[in-house]
Amino acid sequence: MTSRATGLLFALTAVTIFAIQDGISKHLGTAYPPIFITMIRYWAFAGFVIAVAGRSAGGVKAAASARRLWLQIARGVLLVAQIVISIFSFSRVGLAATHTIFAATPLIVACLSVPLLGEKVGWRRWTAIGIGFIGILMIVNPLHATFDFRIIIPVVGTTMFALYSVITRLASRTDTAETAFFYTGVAGAVAITFIGPFYWTHITMIDWLWMAVLCITGTTGHYLLIRAYSLLDAVAVQPMFYVQSVLVCIIGVMLFDEVMTANMVIGCAIVIGAGIFTIWREARASRKLAQVDPPGEL
Repeated sequence: MTSRATGLLFALTAVTIFAIQDGISKHLGTAYPPIFITMIRYWAFAGFVIAVAGRSAGGVKAAASARRLWLQIARGVLLVAQIVISIFSFSRVGLAATHTIFAATPLIVACLSVPLLGEKVGWRRWTAIGIGFIGILMIVNPLHATFDFRIIIPVVGTTMFALYSVITRLASRTDTAETAFFYTGVAGAVAITFIGPFYWTHITMIDWLWMAVLCITGTTGHYLLIRAYSLLDAVAVQPMFYVQSVLVCIIGVMLFDEVMTANMVIGCAIVIGAGIFTIWREARASRKLAQVDPPGEL
């Protein structure tokens, strides 16, 4: 296999594992506090992050050396809070509905990148963003007589993850990817540990096994994603997360008896199409910028 084919296989396997992980999170989040579940998951994730840092050049000390420490800590705390909201949304709103909203993340990232990163968004991307938000309105269906205000939960989660993505881009201007990954796990684990023990609850033996599977899938998925990014550009990996959304919807319908309405399917298709176009335009703009101002030149 070529390196590109291997990278795509790693990415596809990673998003498949993440889809399974979301299904397990819904099962556990229905019975136990999402904060508690996230804390256990992050303890395992932090151990994995520290182990990876220990094997890298310079070890843990080099990975922890951040030029913008508070920014790295903020993004780690933001992500762990977003995961708590996601698990809560899986259990209260549903896997399918949550992920159809999550599909809008690249569109919100494009919007936030203008005021926070000073990036320029052309009319084509603004058009794609506008079309994407029409898709979101179709999914949410606010004019329906039985509009469920719980749909606000995944909207908040999507906005938080988009903000996390923008902050990650901002931090990458001064810190390495290894440093960002280190604080994603460690800062999040420390933050959730201040709150999680207050939600400690009794778990059945079978659910402890599911919790162990959740931790294993999390670390395995992140490892495969790291391998994918080492072989592919981000623009090739990002659209693979839409495969995760499709798989999660299938899991929600088949295992949890969720319902995908026609407006959700059409709206999700519109959002995914707009998101892929936005990712492609960002990648094209980045390549043009690199050609105009190659690295190392003034």
